[in-house]
Amino acid sequence: MDERVREHAEVLVEWSARIEAGDDVLVDVAEDAHELGVAVAAKLGEVGANVVTTYGSDELARAYLKAHDGDFEAGDHELALVENADAYLRLGGGRNTTATADVDSEARQAYTRARSAVREARMDTDWVSTVHPTRSLAQQAGMAYEEYQEFVYDAVLRDWESLAERMAKVKEVLDDGSEVRLVIEREDRPSTDVMMSIEGRTAVNSAASVAYDSHNLPSGEVFTAPYDTEGEVFFDVPMTINARRVRNVHIVFEDGEVVDFSAEQGADALQSVLDTDPGARRLGELGIGMNRGIDRFTDNILFDEKMGDTVHMAVGRAYDSNLPDGETGNESAVHVDMITDVSSASRLEVDGEVIQENGQFWFEA
Repeated sequence: MDERVREHAEVLVEWSARIEAGDDVLVDVAEDAHELGVAVAAKLGEVGANVVTTYGSDELARAYLKAHDGDFEAGDHELALVENADAYLRLGGGRNTTATADVDSEARQAYTRARSAVREARMDTDWVSTVHPTRSLAQQAGMAYEEYQEFVYDAVLRDWESLAERMAKVKEVLDDGSEVRLVIEREDRPSTDVMMSIEGRTAVNSAASVAYDSHNLPSGEVFTAPYDTEGEVFFDVPMTINARRVRNVHIVFEDGEVVDFSAEQGADALQSVLDTDPGARRLGELGIGMNRGIDRFTDNILFDEKMGDTVHMAVGRAYDSNLPDGETGNESAVHVDMITDVSSASRLEVDGEVIQENGQFWFEA
């Protein structure tokens, strides 16, 4: 086994999920993440945790969704399994990144809504999602397999404590702020000029650990839950939404809601997301990428949204970690991120003060 796989498992269990002896841990292993699953199981055994593993397969999901009559119910057995877990670890890495591309959008929406209780229960655990480098992901990224392995481990095996200190500077500004404005003006693309309220919200220093209210490995972003969004945004980073390629998305917000949108490719996939429920037309997240170990786009949101020189916004569900106790943010069965490149002709302002210009933060000048 590649020693980096063991290092990945160690970071996941010790730094990210903070697993301790006696913890009940649910590990969901994707089809081609077996090797990482073995390393994680060994690490959990070493720690003294109690482990149950499940098999997370997009091909199995496709078979089920296409055969079902569409009247979905969330099984109490799955809910009980998640509710009784202290931690949930998702080890991504499937065989086919578009395995569910031909699943009917209505069936997908119905299934997503039916599993809301399971999803909420999972969010109540110390959950962490990561990915094992696979050949299918390398192909999706347009990279050789060994090249992609190097890319993944450069993003995952980082000095997370040092990065957390840098990101804390941005978190402090967002916590103290009331309004964020993003402006991007380039001749080769539609303009972006959007305002978002953030007053009363708490930003998350997403340093790849539940100790920071951070649940992705790799991570490396600071995010908050905006509201009262006004303006327009052009998302120029290609992405895959529900196994469909989506490219060059333009969205217009009025009174906090998506009132118009277009896409050069995959508009129907985005339409399906926005039609899921009322909350799917409002923003649930504003994120600022700060992981400079991620140096290229790979069409994998787990990496792309953390990349330095990017800002992303997600329609749908807001995370409780951004909200005051007892307050409910935007509610939805979906949370779909879209990314824009801010490396040039851009500025990000908080209450009129520029905190990032052309990808450079004020403390980097």
